[in-house]
Amino acid sequence: MRHIYFLFLICAISFSNALSQKILIYMDLKQTDHLKAYGVAYWMLQHGSQVEWLLNYRGGSFLMDENPALERELRIRGVSYSRLSGAEISQVHATIDRENMDTVLLEKAPDIAVYAPPNKQAWDDAVLLALEYAEIPYTVLWDEEVLRGELDKYDWLHLHHEDFTGQYGKFYASYRNTDWYKDEVAKNETMAKKLGYSKVSKLKLAVALTIKQYVGGGGFLFAMCSATDTYDMALAAANTDLCAEVFDGDPAEADAQQRLDFSQTFAFENFTLLTNPLVYEYSDIDIPPSNAPQLRGAEADYFTLFEFSAKYDPVATMLTQDHVAAIKGFMGQTTGFRKGLVKKHVVILGEAEGTEQVKYLHGNFGKGTFTFLGGHDPEDYQHFVNDPPTQLALHTNSPGYRLILNNILFPAARKKKLKT
Repeated sequence: MRHIYFLFLICAISFSNALSQKILIYMDLKQTDHLKAYGVAYWMLQHGSQVEWLLNYRGGSFLMDENPALERELRIRGVSYSRLSGAEISQVHATIDRENMDTVLLEKAPDIAVYAPPNKQAWDDAVLLALEYAEIPYTVLWDEEVLRGELDKYDWLHLHHEDFTGQYGKFYASYRNTDWYKDEVAKNETMAKKLGYSKVSKLKLAVALTIKQYVGGGGFLFAMCSATDTYDMALAAANTDLCAEVFDGDPAEADAQQRLDFSQTFAFENFTLLTNPLVYEYSDIDIPPSNAPQLRGAEADYFTLFEFSAKYDPVATMLTQDHVAAIKGFMGQTTGFRKGLVKKHVVILGEAEGTEQVKYLHGNFGKGTFTFLGGHDPEDYQHFVNDPPTQLALHTNSPGYRLILNNILFPAARKKKLKT
C-alpha cells in the first residue's frame, strides 16, 4: 500500500512540475532576435494569454506559460528561449525580489494606431518598420479619421514624422521645386479645404488639440523626430501665426514669439521660434547636427539610458528596458532636445552625457502619457530624403529599436501595477 502511495506521490509531483513549466524569452546579449521577441509577446496577448515582463532581469525578459503553439511560433520567428521548471521559476522570482528588478503583468494586446498619410510607406518611419518586422498589427489614421473621433478606438498612438506647424517640414529651401514637395503641399491643402480649414496650419492645430484630448482621456502617445517639437509648437502657437508667407500666403505675426502659450504644451517651454523659411530648424528645442558630439561622427555619438527603481518606478523602467545602457545616436530633423527647455515635471529617460542633449523623455498628461524620442531611425545615423529603407533583418538586436517596442507593449501593463 505504501508503495502505491509513493508512486502516486511521484506522479502528482511530476504532473505539478509539468503544469508549472514556463517559457523564458531572455532579452540579454544571448537573444538572437530581440525585435521579433516583442512580436511574440504581443502574439501571446492577442491569443488571450498573459505575459510577465521581468523588468531588469536579463535585459527585460518575458515569462509565459509553456505550450506547443508558443514554441512553434518562437522557432518560426527565430527567437531564442529557455524552458523553466517550477524550481527554476522560483529562483528567478527570488532574484527579482532581491535585486533592482520587478515583474509587470501584461494582460491585453493594445490596439495600435499610427498617424500618417495614407500613401506613406513603412520605410518612411522607424515605428512602422518596427511594427512590420515584429509582426504587430496596426491601423493608419490621418486627419479626417482623427477629427472624426476614431482615436477613441485605440490604446496607443504613434505620430509619423509630421510637421504640426504647417511649414511642410521646413524643406522649402532645398526641395521646393521637387515633385514630391509640391505633391505634399497640394495634398495637405486639399485636405484642409475638404475639412473646412482656411490653412494647413489650422488643420494641424485641430488635429493636435484632438490628440491632446485623446491623451488627457487616457491614451498613450509616442512620437519621434519632428513630430515631437512641432507638436508642442502647434499647441503653444494656437493663438498666433508662426508660418512665413511661402507656407500659407501671408506673413507670420510679428509678435508670434511673445504670444506663445507654454502652459498648453506637453514637454517643452520657453523655446524660441526660428521662422525663417530658409532655415532648416523649427526652434531652439532641437540640438542640431552641427553640435558636438555629432560633429565627430557616428562613432562618437551615444546616449545613455538612466537606471530607475524597478519596484518604485516601473513605468520609466519599462520604457528603458534594453540589453545595453549606451545607445548609438542617430540624427533626424529633430535629433535631440535641449535640456534647459524641457519642463521640470517631465522624466528624462536618456541623454548624451556631458551635453545639453536629451534624447528620450516621458511625461503624464491627464489620465494618459506621452513619450518622445529624438531622431529619425536608430539604425540609419544620418537619414536623407529618398534614402533606401533600413532592413531590420540586419539589425535584429538593435538597442534603439527596442526603445520603440518597449513603448508599444507599455499600454498592455496592468494599470494597478503602474500606479504603485
